[in-house]
Amino acid sequence: MTAYDDRPSTHTGDDSGTHRPARPFRTVAFGVGAVLAANSTPTPLYVTYQERWGFSAGTLTTVFAVYAAGVLAALLLVGGLSDRIGRRPVLQGSLCALIASYALFLAADGVTWLYCARAVQGLATGVFTGAAGAALADLHPRADHRTAGLVNSAAMPSGLAVGATVSGALAQWGPAPLRSPFLVLAGVSLVVLAAISAWVPETVAAPGRQWSRVVRLQPLRVPPEARREFLVAAMGVAVAWAVGGLYLGLAGSLVKELLHGSDSFVAGLVILSMQGVAGAAQLTWALRWSTVPDRVASAVGCAALCLGILAVAGALFTGSPVLFFAGSAVTGVGFGLAFMGSSRRITQAAPLARRGETLAAFFVVAYLAFSVPSVLAGLLTTRFGLVHTFYLFAETTALLSAATAVRSVRLDAIHLS
Repeated sequence: MTAYDDRPSTHTGDDSGTHRPARPFRTVAFGVGAVLAANSTPTPLYVTYQERWGFSAGTLTTVFAVYAAGVLAALLLVGGLSDRIGRRPVLQGSLCALIASYALFLAADGVTWLYCARAVQGLATGVFTGAAGAALADLHPRADHRTAGLVNSAAMPSGLAVGATVSGALAQWGPAPLRSPFLVLAGVSLVVLAAISAWVPETVAAPGRQWSRVVRLQPLRVPPEARREFLVAAMGVAVAWAVGGLYLGLAGSLVKELLHGSDSFVAGLVILSMQGVAGAAQLTWALRWSTVPDRVASAVGCAALCLGILAVAGALFTGSPVLFFAGSAVTGVGFGLAFMGSSRRITQAAPLARRGETLAAFFVVAYLAFSVPSVLAGLLTTRFGLVHTFYLFAETTALLSAATAVRSVRLDAIHLS
């Protein structure tokens, strides 16, 4: 998941794109995937942590939510940092902070260490992805910002899927289940750091750098002319990210409930079945239905979320692993299209001069939805059990998804009339 950095900046790139090499763009895109892979790496390990240290499901989801709190802090306090001091130092510094978070995971011998590791990881991820989004727009070989945004958007769920799958495999069959995933991440991050240092040029002009304003509170304001679109887009991203957060926080627990045993690799496959499909859905839609309005993608995504989450609830009721993975895949389609459609809607609706602050407010809604429902689910699980809590969550999410799809269609009908 990512913070968004879309404020205007003074850059030195050649907007004609005729002499711009592809390697810097590809390097940053790979970096986004690698950083988001780190986000999902702990997911297959949570049940093992829980069994080893004996903490509750509520504690598990708060450990997960601390990550979102770190990203929110980055979004609110250092949003647009790369506009002020340059892309390269922000990308390099945040990667160093991410490597430090892996060291905390490796040293962890209790839940307090997990809180610290996730907080540092969230803060570093928020800073990196904000700068990376801006860098991708600067570095695209043809100066195509729409394609750069698509690459950035698709790299997120793809990275989440790969990170969870590899982590689950290493935890299941590797020599050190709670260490080898983070050692691999550290190695990949060092490679990315070296590649960015060697191949990615600075695109922010030196006179525009403002080292004295590293931390600056980001105001959260929505222009009056964009508020109607903002409401619908925020509803769409909220239901999508609430489902995504629940999966990343409780995938291992859901697998344990369904299969009556812990299997880290299967927990990773759950994330793959959702987030991997989400990335594929975004790319497929962009390639095959690029002329279809974004509002249609958002409405279709919300409808798929409704169907998918109800199918997953049905799988828990019937005990069917096949239905569980099928429902997760449909949910992934919904997540990918609802997120893509909603973010594009608000990007187009916001005035250019105020796009950064509008998108900052949009992503604050997203990250609150990403974390708060997961924490509530964890707390309810300790009292009512995982299955009954998931039923309640599925019913609520399905209703909100359906309402958002209907609201989106009605708003568009008003605009067309």
